[in-house]
Amino acid sequence: MNNYIALIITFTLSMLFLRSMDYIAHRGWMDSKLSRKVIHIGTGPLFVLCWLLFRDTPDARWLAALVPFSITLQFALIGFGVIKDDASVQAMSRTGDPKEILRGPLFYGLMFVVLTLLYWKDSPIGIVALMMMCGGDGIADIVGRRVVSAKLPWSSKKSMAGTLGVFIGGWLMSFVIIFIYILAGIFPAPITSYLLPITAIALAGAVVESLHFKDIDNITMTLASVLIGSLFF
Repeated sequence: MNNYIALIITFTLSMLFLRSMDYIAHRGWMDSKLSRKVIHIGTGPLFVLCWLLFRDTPDARWLAALVPFSITLQFALIGFGVIKDDASVQAMSRTGDPKEILRGPLFYGLMFVVLTLLYWKDSPIGIVALMMMCGGDGIADIVGRRVVSAKLPWSSKKSMAGTLGVFIGGWLMSFVIIFIYILAGIFPAPITSYLLPITAIALAGAVVESLHFKDIDNITMTLASVLIGSLFF
């Protein structure tokens, strides 16, 4: 496919997903905490799967990175009050304060821009790190709030269920996306050769997420996943 057409499709699908979640949260059909995490979980896999639409040319990664960059820029403008968007604020903030978007959601978008440019389809490192941030960190909060379990001895605001959710959610999402990339002929088979690396990365991500790095876990967890991934790939 022509890369500019792939860019338009990727941007359109991403915005449709985001605006749908904004609408759902704004109408009160889903509380802001849950909608925030659904966006966190769903945006990443959709974007990474759209990479398959791009031809393998030098400009491909740069064009693809324009999608998270433009959306992240929009987040920043909303957070600074330059753009007024109540639906987005309600969907992506915990308390309704636009400045909250300047923390977690902004760092989330920046990680996508950086890892798209650094790794693209050349290595599983970036993809697995992004899926840990989406599936791991996103699912952790949902599970932690809904499953009663003991708190972690080293982090009173983190639970055993949430940490297990990081590991399982990140592992499953990484496995599914890597498997799809193998089927598409991007990464070499078999999938079994990726099981140990994905497990090690998921374990490291769960450990780092369990530490109380308020508002910057999208950075710390993702960087830890990249570090461990570089030891295997």
